[in-house]
Amino acid sequence: MIKILFICHGNICRSPMAEFILKDMVKKQGISNQFEIASAATSTEEIWNGIGNPVYPPAREELAKHGIRCDGKRAVQLKKSDYDYYDYLIGMDTMNIRNIERMTGHKCGEAGGKIALLLEYAGRKDSIPDPWYTSRFDVTYRDVVEGCQAFLEYLQGKGGMDV
Repeated sequence: MIKILFICHGNICRSPMAEFILKDMVKKQGISNQFEIASAATSTEEIWNGIGNPVYPPAREELAKHGIRCDGKRAVQLKKSDYDYYDYLIGMDTMNIRNIERMTGHKCGEAGGKIALLLEYAGRKDSIPDPWYTSRFDVTYRDVVEGCQAFLEYLQGKGGMDV
């Protein structure tokens, strides 16, 4: 079982989009039983009295345009213990990476490290801009798809999946 946690600032736009895009990809390939895929936030801004907000409506609508549902998803916050539980902690931008490092006590790029920027798998050093500010949920979707496809190719190249 390959355990993946996508992480962004609030867990209502980019990281849940990545969670459900990757879930859709592995389902279509018939390999979803080999994965545990989730998402989390580095902040508590979208979590009130222990209850996270649902996926932001424009993010949910962008996923729906592509036949992907995210019903029931609510924001949760990254925990230090997530580093030990998940095989990959994948951030959407460089600020997410810094916050993941601070919250887990581990560095991106350390030996045996689990922390990476999503688009690095696609050979890009770019951050995925937060559509909360850009309003470009279509661009976020495109970037996340590119990163998730490249991540799956990376995993297949490592030989860690039965395809």
